[in-house]
This record gives sequence, C-alpha cells and structure tokens, in this order.
Amino acid sequence: MAVPARTCGASWPGPVRTARPWPGRGPRPCPDPRGPASGPARPLSLLLPPLLLLVPLLAAPGASAYSFPQQHTMQHWARRLEQEIDGVMRIFGGVQQLREIYKDNRNLFEIQENEPQKLVEKVAGDIESLLDRKVQALKRLADAAENFQKAHRWQDNIKEEDIMYYDAKADAELDDPESEDVERGSKTSALRLDFVQDPNFKNKVNYSYTAVQIPTDIYKGSTVILNELNWTEALENVFIQNRRQDPTLLWQVFGSATGVTRYYPATPWRAPKKIDLYDVRRRPWYIQGASSPKDMVIIVDVSGSVSGLTLKLMKTSVCEMLDTLSDDDYVNVASFNEKAQPVSCFTHLVQANVRNKKVFKEAVQGMVAKGTTGYKAGFEYAFDQLQNSNITRANCNKMIMMFTDGGEDRVQDVFEKYNWPNRTVRVFTFSVGQHNYDVTPLQWMACTNKGYYFEIPSIGAIRINTQEYLDVLGRPMVLAGKEAKQVQWTNVYEDALGLGLVVTGTLPVFNLTQDGPGEKKNQLILGVMGIDVALNDIKRLTPNYTLGANGYVFAIDLNGYVLLHPNLKPQTTNFREPVTLDFLDAELEDENKEEIRRSMIDGNKGHKQIRTLVKSLDERYIDEVIRNYTWVPIRSTNYSLGLVLPPYSTFYLQANLSDQILQVKLPISKLKDFEFLLPSSFESEGHVFIAPREYCKDLNASDNNTEFLKNFIELMEKVTPDSKQCNNFLLHNLILDTGITQQLVERVWRDQDLNTYSLLAVFAATDGGITRVFPNKAAEDWTENPEPFNASFYRRSLDNHGYIFKPPHQDSLLRPLELENDTVGVLVSTAVELSLGRRTLRPAVVGVKLDLEAWAEKFKVLASNRTHQDQPQKCGPSSHCEMDCEVNNEDLLCVLIDDGGFLVLSNQNHQWDQVGRFFSEVDANLMLALYNNSFYTRKESYDYQSACAPQPPGNLGAAPRGVFVPTIADFLNLAWWTSAAAWSLFQQLLYGLIYHSWFQADPAEAEGSPETRESSCVVKQTQYYFGSVNASYNTIIDCGNCSRLFHAQRLTNTNLLFVVAEKPLCSQCEAGRLLQKETHCPADGPEQCELVQRPRYRRGPHICFDYNATEDTSDCGRGASFPPSLGVLVSLQLLLLLGLPPRPQPQVHSFAASRRL
Repeated sequence: MAVPARTCGASWPGPVRTARPWPGRGPRPCPDPRGPASGPARPLSLLLPPLLLLVPLLAAPGASAYSFPQQHTMQHWARRLEQEIDGVMRIFGGVQQLREIYKDNRNLFEIQENEPQKLVEKVAGDIESLLDRKVQALKRLADAAENFQKAHRWQDNIKEEDIMYYDAKADAELDDPESEDVERGSKTSALRLDFVQDPNFKNKVNYSYTAVQIPTDIYKGSTVILNELNWTEALENVFIQNRRQDPTLLWQVFGSATGVTRYYPATPWRAPKKIDLYDVRRRPWYIQGASSPKDMVIIVDVSGSVSGLTLKLMKTSVCEMLDTLSDDDYVNVASFNEKAQPVSCFTHLVQANVRNKKVFKEAVQGMVAKGTTGYKAGFEYAFDQLQNSNITRANCNKMIMMFTDGGEDRVQDVFEKYNWPNRTVRVFTFSVGQHNYDVTPLQWMACTNKGYYFEIPSIGAIRINTQEYLDVLGRPMVLAGKEAKQVQWTNVYEDALGLGLVVTGTLPVFNLTQDGPGEKKNQLILGVMGIDVALNDIKRLTPNYTLGANGYVFAIDLNGYVLLHPNLKPQTTNFREPVTLDFLDAELEDENKEEIRRSMIDGNKGHKQIRTLVKSLDERYIDEVIRNYTWVPIRSTNYSLGLVLPPYSTFYLQANLSDQILQVKLPISKLKDFEFLLPSSFESEGHVFIAPREYCKDLNASDNNTEFLKNFIELMEKVTPDSKQCNNFLLHNLILDTGITQQLVERVWRDQDLNTYSLLAVFAATDGGITRVFPNKAAEDWTENPEPFNASFYRRSLDNHGYIFKPPHQDSLLRPLELENDTVGVLVSTAVELSLGRRTLRPAVVGVKLDLEAWAEKFKVLASNRTHQDQPQKCGPSSHCEMDCEVNNEDLLCVLIDDGGFLVLSNQNHQWDQVGRFFSEVDANLMLALYNNSFYTRKESYDYQSACAPQPPGNLGAAPRGVFVPTIADFLNLAWWTSAAAWSLFQQLLYGLIYHSWFQADPAEAEGSPETRESSCVVKQTQYYFGSVNASYNTIIDCGNCSRLFHAQRLTNTNLLFVVAEKPLCSQCEAGRLLQKETHCPADGPEQCELVQRPRYRRGPHICFDYNATEDTSDCGRGASFPPSLGVLVSLQLLLLLGLPPRPQPQVHSFAASRRL
C-alpha cells in the first residue's frame, strides 16, 4: 500500500495553531530532523528566502487568529527597546553631565601624554639597571668561590664535629624522631639561630648567617660533603657584603655539584609533608647555568632479558633523566630490541618543555620487554635523529643516553660510520639492575665516545646517576675559562623558599686547581651561583596606573615565554618545573602577534597598531579592539620588553591640587572633597569604594574594602599632602575623583527617583580608583571589584561603544538565582569620553543597575502591540492580528541575549532565574540556530595555568603500588634467579615499602610544595561573540514537525541581540548543545603530537660550549664492577627494616671520587 507523503506541521497540537501552509505546490516535504539545525552554517543567501518575509496567517476555525510577528513589527519593538535604554541612561547615567563636571574643574587637573617609545625604553633601562646590580653581585660571588676553593686544603680525616654550620632542615629533623640526625646523634648542626620576619622575603630570616640544605639521599658525614661545607663557609662574608652594597638583594645561593646548597640569608627549610626530594642540581636555574643546551636521544633496551624490576628501574630512570632537561634542550626517547622505535608519537627531536616531557613520561610507562637485544638498531636510530637538520633543535651538545641491562656487542661499526673520528656525539651508558653481565662493552662505548658509564643497581642510585652527566658536559665550559663566564637569566619559576615567582641570574663556578705543577687544568665545574629577582620587584618598575585599565607592559624571553604579563597567573605551581606561558597563549593568538613575538625574540625594536581579539577579565566575553604594540630589547639580557596601549589611553589625567595644598598645611583629611570619603557622608552622597592601591608606604592593606577605607582615613589624619612616603599621583587623583563623583550625585542622582524607572542603583567608577554607588543601601549588594582596573564591566565599557549589559554571573552547576526582595540586578554601563582640545580620553565609566523582575515586565510591554500602558491588545475570534511578547508569551519566546550569548531578559517568567546563563542552557535549539546563522562566532583557546582536582588512583588494591609481583613463568625461569632477580625483588619490596613514592607518587606531592590538593592542568575555553550579521531578518529552524520561525536583530548602541521565536513544540529536533563552560582536557591540551609539527619560533642561547681540544676524556667510569654480596646486602636491608636510617649506596663510578677538592 502506498504511504502518502507527510505534510510537515499537520500534527501540531493545540487549539490555537493549525498546519502551516507551504508556499510551494503540493504537500511540503519533511526534511531530516538531523539536517541544517545541527549542520554547518549555511550561506546567508539561502537563509533569507523572500517568501519567509511574508509569513502567512495561522488560522483555525473557531479559534483566535494570529500570526508570527512581521519583520517591521519586530523592528518597531527593537526601536522602542533602544529608546527606553537610551532614555534611562541619558537621565540617570549622567554621561553628559559628568563631561561638564570635568570641564568645570579643568583647573584641578592636567592632561599628560603616554609616549610609547619613551616609556618602553625607560622601563627597559630601569630593568636593565636592576638586573645589572645583581650581575655585579654574582660576579663577586663566583670569583670569591673560585678563589676560596683554590686556597682550600683537602682534609681526608675531617670529621662532622669539626664543622659548624646552620642546617636548614635541622628544626624539621628534630621534630621527626625517625630522622637521620636524631638517630645518629649528629653534632654537625650545632648552630641554633634566631629569626625575624622580613616582608621582602615573605619569611623569617637571619642576616648574620648562611643556611645549608643537603639532599635527603646524600650522607652529610661523607668526606666530600664535609670538605665542601668547610670551604664554602667563607662565602658567608661575601654574601653579607653584597647585601650591604645592594640592600634589595634577595636570595643569594651557591648550588654545589656535590648537591650542597648554601644560601643567604639563613632561613629554616620549608619542610614538606613527605620525603624531601629537593636537590639543587635538578633546579631549572642550576641546569641552565651548569651546561650549554643539549640535543639528547634516550634509547632504552626492552629486550626479553629486561626483567620486571629492571624495566621499572629503567622507566623511572628515563623520567628522572627528562627532569634534568630545560626548555633550551631538545630530546626524543626510543625503545629498542631487534628494532628501534619511538616510545611516543614524536618522530624527531622536540623541545624539552613541560608538556612534551609529560608525553614522554606517560609513553615510557607503556614499554614492554620482549625480543632480543639489538644495540645496532638503537644507536643507528639515535644517530639518525641527531643528524636530522630539517627540524628545530638546540645545535649544541649532542648525546645519546642508553639504558640497558647488559650485552656483548660493542657496535664499533656504527660509531665508525656516524661518530668517528670527530666524536661530536657523546655516548652515556647506564647499566640498570642487579645482574652478572660483563659491563666492559658498555664502558668501552662510553669511553670511546667522550661520555661516561654509570650503574643503577637499585632505586637509590637513580637520581644521582641520571644527573651527573652534567659534569661531563661542563668540561668544555670550564676549559673555556672567562669566555664561558657569562650570566644567564632563567625562565620564570616558583621559588622553593616562598618568594613566589622569580627569575634567577646564574653564573658557573669553575675549579681552578691543578693536580700538580705542570699538570693539566682541572675541568670540573664546582657548581652554579644564583641570585633571585622577584617578578614583583620588576613589576614595580613599570607604570602602574597611567596606562589605564587596558594598557599594560609585558616581557618575553628567547623561547617566547612571558616574564611579565597581566595574564601570567598560574593557579598552582610545581617548583620542580619552570612556569612556561607562551606570549601567544597569554593572549589570543593571531598573525600580527606572531610577527611581534618573532621581532621581540630577534632583539629588534618595533611599533605596530593592530586589530585583535581580547578576552574579558572574567573570561566570559571576547571583544574586538585596537591596540598599539611597542617593543624594545632589554640590553645585557635575553629579555625583550613590550608596551600595549589602546588609542584612548594615549592621554591620562593627573590631578593638580597644588593650590589647595598650599592653602592647607594640615593633614590631607582637611582637604576639600576629602569629607566625601568619610562613611558619615555615604547616606546622602552614596557609598564610596576605593581601589586598594599602595597610596602610601605605611598604609595597611586589607581585602575588606570597608577596613581598607578605615585604614586609609586614619593614615590621612597624619599625612600632609606633600608627604614623601605617599604616591602623590595616586593620592591626588583619588581626592580629585572623590569630588568629581560627588558633584555627579549633587547634579544628577540625588533629585531623581530611581524607583520610577525600576533601578536598584546608579554608579560611577574612575581611573583614579573611586567607585561611587548610589543610594548607600545599594552597596550591600554590590559585588564588583573595588579596583576599577580589575572590574570586568569597567574594562569592557572602555573597549566598546554604547551601553554594555552585564547580567549576574551564573554557573551552570549552581542553583538558579533567588529572586527575593528585588536584589538581583543587571548592570548597564558606558564609558565617559572626554575631549579637551584635540586630546581624547576615557577617565570614567557610569551606569545603572536594573531591577531584573521589573525590567522583565517592562520588556514584555515594550515588545508588545499595546497602544496604551494599561490596554494590552487582544485578538478576538473574528480578527486577525500578530502575536506579541506579552499577550502570547505561552506561544512566543522573546529574549535579550548579550554579545557573549548570555541571557539578559526574557518574557518567560520561569526563565528569570536563568538570567546570566549561557543561552544554550536555556534553549539549545535556538542558540545553535543563531550560531549557524552567523549571529555568533566561536573562539576556542587553551588556559595552561588552570588547577584541577587530582585524578583518583587507578590501583585500588592494598599493596604498595611500586612492588613488582613475578609471574609463575618467572619463578620457573632459571635465568630469572641466576641474574639476581630474586635479590632485586627482595630489595624492591624493602624500598617499595619506604620509597614507593619514588616510583609512583606525584613529585609535587612527595616534595610537599606546593602543599595543595590541586595540580596544574590545561583547560579548554570557549567564548562566543557577535558575528558578521548586523541586519534584521526572519528565518526558520527547519526541522520537520518541530520547525520554528525566529527573528533576530541587534539593538543599536548596545551589546544586545533581540530574539523573537516560536516556542518549541517538541524535542525531536534537539541538536547538539553548544558549550561555553571550561572543559578539562583529557591529555595536555591541544594534541601535542600535532603541535610539534609546527613549532613556534624561538632562539636558543647565543653561546655554546660543547667542545674543547684540551678536554681529558679518560675519566669515563672505568671503575671495577663486582657482584653484590647477598649476605651483606640482606643484613643491611634487615637493619633498614628495623628502623635504621637508609644511607645511599656508595657509587663506584660516581664523580664523588673525582671531587677531592
């Protein structure tokens, strides 16, 4: 039987609607419900069929007849809305009146100009001077250290009681009954110091002594450590002298290659909750100062002979090795048996940044042992990687790190083909695990290729042996002498002692001794000297408030990472890793900014005006703005400084209260206009919030604005207007704006009845730091930031023309708004543009706060067919009329949506509590149609500074996660026992019970800093903003029986979109919901495997020391290898279980033997 074609709309329910006749002939074909509504945006030419503009009447016999509003009707409603908004803002906003007030008080202020080139050059010069003072202090320290060590006489019989020093961890260890020193009754930490709180260090310090920190896994009583403590004690006087010459110096640190850290001034170590794994040799600043950039290929033996424990040791060793690399280095990791293959998606060397290293670490955990050992495959793969010149790389030190359990092949033919005779690639070999294999081939590989051979028999040997290769790389630097003594400045990172974000100037310290007369020069690096500079100290050199709310200074390094930027706000930091926020991630990336970034990295000067997108302070909106970028290099550093100014910030006001000051020799509180800051005036003049700025040095800060204002007033009772302890620019501008906003109250607000226009409040905010809210009671519900420069409404109003609506912020996960006592309001604000002569500026923002419920009712009336306020027009049985937003609110949806896609007003009472939510959460179908029809454009970006809750552990068992459980096949395999795997298992059980966090725990958690439950992660952000459509038209959401007509139109001079639509009749056409909220990325943001194929432009350090003809490569780890004594080791481990402190195993091939200084 033939099935007749379905007529779309024929089944619409209800007595007041009938099937919509289709303009064509015959029954209307029903489109697929999955069609255009959820598909890509359609061309506007297809979205505007002429017939849709002549929507026919919807008639039903015996029912009221009405039609969807005609386009000209809705345009009429839009004009009424525009006129109402404009009228209210003209009456209550007081834009014109405030302009007149400024002109009337013209004698009280001057107009100053921001000259970008002069400004940026001055700031760059000030930063250069600041850093140069640190450089001079560094050089004095490094020279003194080399001389002290050269004069020091090595003592073989030195004892712990011979050394007096302050052990920074002593207090924490005394509180811990299981600590090493308590158990042994150590006498080395005899010094007990008193400390005073110092706000510059955010810590308690002692300026008379240095403090010493020694890593947990290094024995304090070893001869090497005691001699190191002995000669470095002399640095104390140099530290003190440096501070006398420059009192602004912060931490001065000497990081020794033996692991000892001596720093000044003394302060107790920040004891972690768990094992303290801090080792100065793994800090970003030490790594950068101790060697030149590296191209490293790590190859891991995954043949079948690699037993379970050995493979786990290898995985951990590779992860520790990766932690010795910085952003100046490039790396790849591969596994090999018969064949070699990369462990991750990276097919070539990639920058060793935090995200790439994380990919490697996760990939390494997936390595599986099988097959036979093929050194040739591994080394050929590594050499091919290093010879690839078509990629970005460090182009300095080149090295191969091989981790294996042993083998016989020396692959001499490979070295002859790729590396000899020049030996430009160093080879480091690591024998991992307990076994009886002959290690001679591994030693030979390292020694014949300018590398070093290491053994990693157990967990305790991993950290020390994966970082000592840096001593080998430091040889060419030491032999280069003064040429290599160049100060380098680091990336931004978190200070381990609580200073916050810092950069560090580093300078290597060399061993100048010789073994005897006529002997070769010593080629060991003694360590790295460092001096910290807090970012806040650099920020103080930049103009704070003369650039306006949207102007700022920023600085980047050779990697393109920001040193200064208002968007550099890491929510959580891990002091093991630097804070690496790229300039193109700190802002919304575009081609112009890529060009600016490249020019700055190249050390050029420049200026460019661009049109770009900026994200609002609350990260809900996107604005298209014009910005002027000016940049210059900071000489003698790797940094470049930039200045960003909007055109309207070219000029700024500077209060000139000299006449008043000359007349009043009393405290500032006696000045004219100061009385309007007093709470006693708030009832008549409106509540005043003052920006929490540093007006005076003695002003006590407070997060509570009422308390801050109280502190301010009390201080002003004592301070004279010309006091040198105060910032006169900030103080005088604050007083000026207090008087100007009070005059606005007097001329405009006080005589108006806010209730007549359903207003909860009127307000004004100024560049000078004043926010005045009228009437006083409205301040109780005022939630905006008292610092106008940090208030989203203020900054957006400056960047946009017209009236900017800001609905209350609602999170989709929270409950809806509670509409009680008319306390919920919608902010409407606009900038006050002031033209004086030919100079234009925007010194203030004014606005009103609408009563949400009252304006929702008003909105329905303005978008209706009423001809009189109290006479709504109704359609009778015999009349034909159009639906409107008031009478037909059961059938017609009318809304105002702002430029970010958030609901502002609705004619649906049940949607009032959803005001402020992204409209897709209110009507997903309609929001998708608006997006598909180009009313909105979407912008996606990534926030690399977010904090996320930790993931729950995947292993829910009760056993320690680090313990390897052998299979039945392992027990039946004779080789498993003969290769000492049984001992390895026993040893791992012991270590796993105590140090299982070394295998599995988050390093930040193990080290206890930051002590937080959250960790850094990448978050994807999506914002919407108005698209290219600026017209008014009707169209249809074409979805069969669920089709809906809608009309959309931008309201002139506002950030609002007026939308009228038929209410949805069914849910069959529900399309995918547009998301605006943040989403946590499952991995690490955008696909790293794709990003490395198009790396961003960068430049490495301009110096490289990877070769010296006089280098002695004979010290390459040739120590004898012997199997462990099972009886002795079992006895030691049993003692360990009984509670004796673990001491690191002596490393036969460690550099410690070479450090008889």
